[in-house]
Amino acid sequence: MQSDNYTPASVAAEVKKYDGVRRKQAIGSLVKTLHIDNLDVIASYGEDAAVIQNGRTALLLAADGIWNKLMDIDPYWAGYCAILVNVHDIAAMGGRPVAMVDILSASDDEIMAQVSNGMRDAANAFNVPVVGGHLHPDAPYNVIDVSILGIADLENVIYSSTANVGDAIIMAIDLNGRVHPSAKMNWDSVTQKSPEVLQKQLGVMKELGEHHLLTAGKDISNPGVLGTLGMLLESSGVGGVVDLPSIPHPDLALHGITFEEWVRMYPGMGFIMTADKSSVMDVCRSFREAGMAAQVIGTVVPERSLTLTKGDEKATIFNFCSEGITNI
Repeated sequence: MQSDNYTPASVAAEVKKYDGVRRKQAIGSLVKTLHIDNLDVIASYGEDAAVIQNGRTALLLAADGIWNKLMDIDPYWAGYCAILVNVHDIAAMGGRPVAMVDILSASDDEIMAQVSNGMRDAANAFNVPVVGGHLHPDAPYNVIDVSILGIADLENVIYSSTANVGDAIIMAIDLNGRVHPSAKMNWDSVTQKSPEVLQKQLGVMKELGEHHLLTAGKDISNPGVLGTLGMLLESSGVGGVVDLPSIPHPDLALHGITFEEWVRMYPGMGFIMTADKSSVMDVCRSFREAGMAAQVIGTVVPERSLTLTKGDEKATIFNFCSEGITNI
């Protein structure tokens, strides 16, 4: 399997049709229904967490539900990911996760035990407690949803809607992992790490926020690195050009995956960010000191589209003037 046997067009086609990207398109219509202005809410839809002003402190509020396909494949991993994705939402905003509540619906005791064991192990690994919630112990379906509260100094919050033209696009990811044995589209870089390593990696974004080294940032979530970057650019009202060979990746042949699969994978521990070019070295150094790969993969441009390049080849993956990802 050749790790470089791909083209911008093949990557664009696979990402655009990926369910992890397509499922985001319904968000816009929901936002139109639910949005209510409130003076205490500094930011909400389009961010990884809502930002609620409380004096000089930002309360960060987020929630995530786990895809039912993952619940069917591996309830333990679904429970672990329910915690993992939520602590990442707070970290991506430059915040510190404080506590979580959950709603668990399970059709039998065995599934309930597997999900809750996964949640427990992840909560212990990231040192963020689950403090309450609701349980449906006799539901005709299996669903886990988690909501999280975090905090940050208001002036240090990292938004995903503030990328600037000319910024460098930086990807940071822990390559020391494996394709998850149950969920092929998940890169597991977390379950075999110590709490100390995981918490150090998660804390890098908070440090970058405190030093104001980023202009925007998001955790790489279910749409993969290019889908997540597209969401950041869309909400910032800008576009980007990505050099595909610059995207960090493990030995793809060794792990039995293609490059097209890699850029669609949920990475466990990963962030996509923009920064002034003068800050790039400091940003990358911070992640590398925490054991993660980090490098520039592209540039923010004024044209509202995301273009992929490989040498002289190029392809447009998203044109935000005509086709949004979230449509917010």
